[in-house]
Amino acid sequence: MHWLSQSLAVLPNTFLLAWGWQRRILCVLCGAATAFALPPYGLIPVLAITFPCLVWLLDGAVEPGPGKAYKRLRTGFALGWLFGFGYFLSGLWWIGAAFLVEAERFAWLMPFAVLAMPVGLALFTGLGVALAALLWTDRFHRIVLLAACLALSDWLRGHVLTGFPWNAFGYGVSGSLTLSQAASLVGIYGLSFLTLALAASPAVLADARPLRQRLRALGGAVACLALVLVYGAVRLAGVETQEAALDIRIVQPSIDQKDKWRPELRDRIFQTYLDMTEAPLGGSARVGMPRLVVWPESAVPFLLTQEPGALYRVAAALGEGSELVTGAIRAEADAAGARYFNSVYLIGGDGTVHSVYDKVRLVPFGEFVPFRSLFDRLGIAGLAGPLEGFEAGYQQRMMSSAGGAGFVPLICYEAIFPVNPPEEAGAPSFLLNVTNDAWFGRTPGPYQHFAQSRMRAIETGLPLVRAANTGISAIVDGKGEVIDSLSVFEKGVIDGRLPRQLGKTVYGRFGDAPFLVTAILIVFFTGIFRYNRCSRVD
Repeated sequence: MHWLSQSLAVLPNTFLLAWGWQRRILCVLCGAATAFALPPYGLIPVLAITFPCLVWLLDGAVEPGPGKAYKRLRTGFALGWLFGFGYFLSGLWWIGAAFLVEAERFAWLMPFAVLAMPVGLALFTGLGVALAALLWTDRFHRIVLLAACLALSDWLRGHVLTGFPWNAFGYGVSGSLTLSQAASLVGIYGLSFLTLALAASPAVLADARPLRQRLRALGGAVACLALVLVYGAVRLAGVETQEAALDIRIVQPSIDQKDKWRPELRDRIFQTYLDMTEAPLGGSARVGMPRLVVWPESAVPFLLTQEPGALYRVAAALGEGSELVTGAIRAEADAAGARYFNSVYLIGGDGTVHSVYDKVRLVPFGEFVPFRSLFDRLGIAGLAGPLEGFEAGYQQRMMSSAGGAGFVPLICYEAIFPVNPPEEAGAPSFLLNVTNDAWFGRTPGPYQHFAQSRMRAIETGLPLVRAANTGISAIVDGKGEVIDSLSVFEKGVIDGRLPRQLGKTVYGRFGDAPFLVTAILIVFFTGIFRYNRCSRVD
């Protein structure tokens, strides 16, 4: 057994004994490697290497003695920030592609944006690790403490200012549909906690305790992982997906972002949508049945309701018994001039606009510019289109088709936030996500966005209908299983039937409250345990 203990100590000692710049570089590299668990790579086992390494870096850097709280906070924040910077830089570098769409105007901003976002987002990771470092011990429960603190930092990142929960740590297991089913119980932030706790558990093998105790602690983590896998397998196998009465057609035109707003191409683009709407039925489509046609975000390259004849042409393409859901820019005049909204229109087969939803969560710098006067002086404008910026809608709400199927519209960025469907208008039948990921080309961005949209289906048990200009468009059931899809930059239509909702999930009933209570109690009782222990030492 002695040789086994020595073998287990080789890798941990590299991190435990690291010092100065070596420690900092290792921390950034661990964070960067963690992002390879995310789509499109899906290398989930890497988490079981990088998070134990983070634990060992903390073990080697944090002095757990009494009276050193400030130093522990400072050390923990520095290591957490470095880990987060590597993680977000490696996971979000692709945002730079948006600055090359109009390179003559925005290319100079690309390096600043690619670096500025990881710098800011890593502050949350730094805060999470700092809190863990403040209460750090040499006991096994430090693993659970770190998982709780980092999961809380994910939740905080999703709520501060406008919130940006992109690539929460729980998405590291999104490549496994079986593991992802736990989100139906605890949501994405609870999944972050489970992912972090299980992935970091191998770190106990390097603890200065009898090997039997270490293996027992690791065995507990393995048993927990087995329970998560069993639950996921049972949910996937035991909940049968049935088809609803509503037929769906999703249009993916694959229009290059550089061409989208060119005035000379607007008629050609609009006609492309109409032709694809009228194309012969395929897949599991049924002739003569009610049909919901879905176009992506800002599909129409003009103001739809102010263009003579546009709605008439839409009605002719739809035919009787069908409806259209499309993303479009909406204008509203007031005393100060025109105000613009990124909207979803529900249009009947006769060309009548039945309902409109205005996007509530806008993308900073993409759809509106914070601190506008300052950035105007620097010559920085929004990147989302030809307008100066959008106004936010009032609140998220449900829309209903003529066939009685209610849906929650999620425009692009809104799909990365956990969904709490409004109940005053009845239970929705599905989630509808329209997006335009053409800004990001063939980078990891569209794959990450699709994975996060699928997680909303798992959390709520509601099927997802997703239309993306350049992909990924799909019909997804309430377990996150893809019924049909079109890949990135594939032009085509999806004809299928809407899956039925699976009934309200545990997460759908209670939201993030159980996770928050559990995580806060873990931090609270760890603090009491450590305080009493230090008091005895004193």
